[in-house]
Amino acid sequence: MKRVIAIANQKGGVGKTTTAVNLAASLAATKRRTLLIDMDPQGNATMGCGIDKGQLQRGTCEVMLGEAEIGASLVELEAGFSMLPTNQDLTAAEVRLLTMTVGRETKLQNALRPVRESFDVILIDCPPALNMLTVNALVAADSVLIPMQCEYYALEGLSALISTIEQIQAAVNPALEIEGLLRTMFDPRNNLANEVSAQLIMHFGDKVFRTIIPRNIRLAEAPSFGKPALFHDKESRGALAYLALAGEMIRREEEQLAQTPPPGPTAAANGEESPAEVPAAAVDAQVAEVDSASAPEVAQPGARRY
Repeated sequence: MKRVIAIANQKGGVGKTTTAVNLAASLAATKRRTLLIDMDPQGNATMGCGIDKGQLQRGTCEVMLGEAEIGASLVELEAGFSMLPTNQDLTAAEVRLLTMTVGRETKLQNALRPVRESFDVILIDCPPALNMLTVNALVAADSVLIPMQCEYYALEGLSALISTIEQIQAAVNPALEIEGLLRTMFDPRNNLANEVSAQLIMHFGDKVFRTIIPRNIRLAEAPSFGKPALFHDKESRGALAYLALAGEMIRREEEQLAQTPPPGPTAAANGEESPAEVPAAAVDAQVAEVDSASAPEVAQPGARRY
């Protein structure tokens, strides 16, 4: 895939960190080389992956300020993906960025260059604010994945985020695009949620992921065990929903590649080997197999793409 995806929404509590951790685990399960970057000083993604943020020697703060190499700061996780962890020191980095006059919005972009080609997908978990850390993430990213609850205030925040994305496109990163809108913590019994969902589809069309993340207790409790839901309870509706999201993203990528003319000599032609990637159809089959084996845990309607 070779993409850097920022997971952003300035509204808190919409499932950004949950999405970052579980999507990283799901993409890694499809043999994609995945890196998760924690850009939130709260360090929730770091803790959700089982890393003690209080014991960090190197992390996002040191990498952005040029005090550590990114390659030496990555942590390999049992979940199958790499992580650049963080802690509250990142707040100090943001303050130092604000005092800079030149190049402060490209610090993360420059720091990622040495490892960008080593990963198929790089996910950036952004803080719940449109601050300099989020701007750095948007400048470094190819696209933005926007998790949101289907409620009125979430729509208000969405318009502010889209305005920020447009400003970044105009000023620094013209290639930045919206990867998609992800409906999280969705309860189909809620009439307002269904109405807001319909409005999102009407205004954004195909940019709204078909996959819906339901409210699920396993997703909520997995961080306390320091692991993604896929490794906490792989048969839960939450784990299946994020596997389905990974499959939908891969399928979109495959469809885009099918519509693009073939490039020059491939890696295989040059004698290079790349890890075998699992196609989207295989991910769908995996989700269906696990889902059928857990009849009591049926996913919410619309939780997967058929």
